[in-house]
Amino acid sequence: MNPIFQFPTYLLRRQAIALTGKFRFYDPAGRLVMFSEQKMFRLREDIRVFSDESKSQEVLSIKARQILDFSAAYDVVDSAYNQKVGALRRRGLQSMLRDEWEVLDTNDNVIGKLFEDSMGMALLRRFLLGSWLPQNYDMTVGETRVADLKQNFNLFRYELNLDFSMDTTQRLDRRLGLAAGILLATVEGKQSS
Repeated sequence: MNPIFQFPTYLLRRQAIALTGKFRFYDPAGRLVMFSEQKMFRLREDIRVFSDESKSQEVLSIKARQILDFSAAYDVVDSAYNQKVGALRRRGLQSMLRDEWEVLDTNDNVIGKLFEDSMGMALLRRFLLGSWLPQNYDMTVGETRVADLKQNFNLFRYELNLDFSMDTTQRLDRRLGLAAGILLATVEGKQSS
């Protein structure tokens, strides 16, 4: 596996002023380790992640299975091996009030969840404080918490800390965790536009 997928923490930044969504992942030392730029006017999400801004080496792809789907499923593929590592599926109605996703293995079996921290905080974000109250997500495999995805308060850009350090036995494939981060940044961007 590519070593860029093995850090315990990452910082994801979405560029604020750009015609397309530009996402940069930084390692714990602050070095750029991945870059993605969304294409405009896509009916179906097809996100490509590269090892740097030159976009010469694709490392990950995240593709929606259908054009319009309230409970959208996104396949996550390691581009170097052309191998599906799993999928993430949004829980349609449950996500209206509190974001909730299912983490799926390569055979689409549910192995975990990604969910917003609390119903109360989610309702405050949606109906009162909006982006003034940063989002916080927990990710589990089975009943074990394996990641914390926490948005930083920043008026000028979207920032998300991805912390996998509690997953000492590597139950979660980091590629799925990183895909979750970029999907949250993408979905959040559309909801706040």
